[in-house]
Amino acid sequence: MRITDLMIQETMIMDLQATTKEEAIDELIASINRSGRINDPVLFKEMIYKREAESSTGIGGGIAMPHAKTTAVNEPTVVFAKSRKGLDFEALDDEPAHIFFMIAAPEGAANTHLRTLAALSRLLIDSDFISQLMSTDTPEEVTALFDAKQAEEAEKKAAKEKAEAEKAANAANGTNAVSGSGNTNGQKQHTSGLIVGDASSDDFVVAVTACPTGIAHTFMAEDALKKKAQEMGVNIRVETNGSEGAQNVLTADEIARAKGVIIAADKNVEMARFDGKPVLQRPVSDGIRKSEELIRKAVNGDAPIYRSQDGNGGKSEGESQGKVSVGSKIYKDLMNGISHMLPFVVGGGILLAISFLFEQIASPENPIVQLLQTIGGGTGAFHFLIPVLAGFIAMSIGDRPALMPGMVGGLMAVNSNAGFLGGLAAGFLAGYVVIGLRKLFKGLPKAIDGLKPILLYPVFGLLIVGAISFYVFDPIFGSLNTWLVDALGNLGTGNAVLLGLLLGGMMSIDMGGPFNKAAYTFAIGVFTSSGNTDGAWMAAVMAGGMVPPLAIALATTFFKSKFTEQERKSGLTNYVLGFSFITEGAIPFAAADPLRVLTSCIIGSAVAGGLTQLWSINVPAPHGGIFVAALANHALLFLLAVAIGAVISGLVLGLWKKSPTAVK
Repeated sequence: MRITDLMIQETMIMDLQATTKEEAIDELIASINRSGRINDPVLFKEMIYKREAESSTGIGGGIAMPHAKTTAVNEPTVVFAKSRKGLDFEALDDEPAHIFFMIAAPEGAANTHLRTLAALSRLLIDSDFISQLMSTDTPEEVTALFDAKQAEEAEKKAAKEKAEAEKAANAANGTNAVSGSGNTNGQKQHTSGLIVGDASSDDFVVAVTACPTGIAHTFMAEDALKKKAQEMGVNIRVETNGSEGAQNVLTADEIARAKGVIIAADKNVEMARFDGKPVLQRPVSDGIRKSEELIRKAVNGDAPIYRSQDGNGGKSEGESQGKVSVGSKIYKDLMNGISHMLPFVVGGGILLAISFLFEQIASPENPIVQLLQTIGGGTGAFHFLIPVLAGFIAMSIGDRPALMPGMVGGLMAVNSNAGFLGGLAAGFLAGYVVIGLRKLFKGLPKAIDGLKPILLYPVFGLLIVGAISFYVFDPIFGSLNTWLVDALGNLGTGNAVLLGLLLGGMMSIDMGGPFNKAAYTFAIGVFTSSGNTDGAWMAAVMAGGMVPPLAIALATTFFKSKFTEQERKSGLTNYVLGFSFITEGAIPFAAADPLRVLTSCIIGSAVAGGLTQLWSINVPAPHGGIFVAALANHALLFLLAVAIGAVISGLVLGLWKKSPTAVK
């Protein structure tokens, strides 16, 4: 497939008008939206900013490649744009960006499309090619330039593959003849999967490149490392962890022979195989911009020695341990548990809520009611909530050996009525117990290293976690949990409303961040601890979470002059997101104008959460928004609370926000 099959001329912008990064992203999204190749510009923009938050896609050299892989994309598309003046895209080299490629990839992109996007990324390492792009004036010139360059690359690849085949055939025939079209200077091939560099050199390094989306930076870093290695006369093998999974996977022999290992990645890669090797762990952007430095250090062994923790990940000797705060580490571990628990919450909770609806129509003995309650309730999905939460918190801390004791500790919390709090405690305990066991068993003979993960950690980890849970955590948290449920059940109206205000407001403070997740987690904890019958706090957080996108939608509808055309179009999508309890739909607007948007949304969300408690509303479902509103004990009042909160936020935002012309 040609790159220009994805880079259609009608989306190209030959004179980008934007002067800021935010404006550039909006202008690029507007162009792709007009082509009909995305179905949800708000979600697409959210995913673009999510990728930018991980690391800037301004790769330097005057190039920016904002990209996202999401269900908001109908078909793979690349929007090409040029800015004559250039603009600050927070590039890695702090230089202005002039050339832009916005890549839109669907969630299930075909391998052919992904390979084409990878080919595009590799071309952008060529500075001469970028200079030629800068001199183009029309979409037709851009298309012709890419087609010619891709044809040239295809010819080179074919010639190299032919030379390699001839070389292999000569070796098989016992001759040392060298093809005239092959390598006259002793250099090996620059094709995927082959070692690149100087055949006569003993300098050999291996590398792994990876980025979260795996459609751009992964392959740019690969090509940059290969080209630089060839210039330096160093042999290199590069494994890529892109959208198609791991490609050109390093062999055990190659790793053993390598003088050093380069990990240029912004996501986790398989590390245990590098135990005992000098390993440089850097962002994928360093693989692109600092390839020479990385290769030189790898060749010289100038890198910390990586020590695997019994095949389950590890740290490099001398690696800094102080970069992550204690609070950030706890939050990361907690979120790992919650993210794995959520499918059980959503699937089981909604099935359970539907069973309540059938129960009102039929009877508790109805076969459908019993089936749904068995699947979703205490003997089905909901039975796994706390064990899964505890297990994956433990795994985040102590890797795989901590998973089993964490899950068992969570199950013990369920059986002893220690509930959500007991499960949290068991998860963190299991993780740190396994870390302690690693240190305790570190001095044992190497001959029994293989027994540690399959015998010592499971037995001692389970024994310690189980004993502490049984004698300490379960009695303490069982009593505390019972008190908490009783106290919340007996709250007076005034106190309940205050708590509802707090929970609702928290849902809008960071829209999917720590405050939002803390409120939602609290509601889930009470929901499960009360036997899945108390949805009062779930009503507060759901109402609070529905308000921000609905408020954005209302503001863009009734205060049109305060928003750009693109924002008004995006605002329409927020109706659907708000009704679906997807708070994150408001993030792009909050990112562009945080003070006004966040303040407005917090006010309305707090009001909505408080009203649910004033009117004693229960929602026996952990997700679903308007689609589960009928399950509430006061469905119309629940919808009214959401509507009031959304209208208040929409009015505050619409009246407060400045028009685009005023901002300029």
